[in-house]
Amino acid sequence: MNPNTLSRRIRQFALAACLVGVASAATAVTEAQFQGAFSHFMQANAGDAGAIDRAAEAFTVLLKTEPVNPVLMAYAGAATAMKATTTWLPWKKMAYAEDGLAQLDKALALLSPDHNATVQNGTPGVLEVKFVAANTFLAVPGFMNRRERGAKLLSDVLASPLLPQAPAAFKAHVKAAATKASAS
Repeated sequence: MNPNTLSRRIRQFALAACLVGVASAATAVTEAQFQGAFSHFMQANAGDAGAIDRAAEAFTVLLKTEPVNPVLMAYAGAATAMKATTTWLPWKKMAYAEDGLAQLDKALALLSPDHNATVQNGTPGVLEVKFVAANTFLAVPGFMNRRERGAKLLSDVLASPLLPQAPAAFKAHVKAAATKASAS
């Protein structure tokens, strides 16, 4: 390949990468959109069974906007796993739980040093994803073999040097989860 062709291809690739970046920024989930879905999730997490479907749907819609956002994926996975509590059909319970856990595993796999920064909710993304996964893993039945990993993720969050910069509400939730986990 001659040098001019190589140079032209590099410029085309760079332009394409910039356009993808601009398109991604234009379709990013706003904090207001996130907070709407998050409020449904918190209601569901507090025991409002009616909010579970709303939370799962809201985070699924947001995830379509940003399919590689691990925070959105973690919340979508946790809400999907919660849907297992809304049905009596055993095969649906398992499907919801397995689908949700798979999304959480994928969200954890997507984490990179870039997610040490705040992604959503004023919290470093890595902490939010690990905490949501830990809570979910600790809540599923023992036969799903997630308790040990949930405890490890919660321990990682507690030991993280990023925790002091997290909002007070997040730190309070982490402390409460740690207290609950140590009691059980």
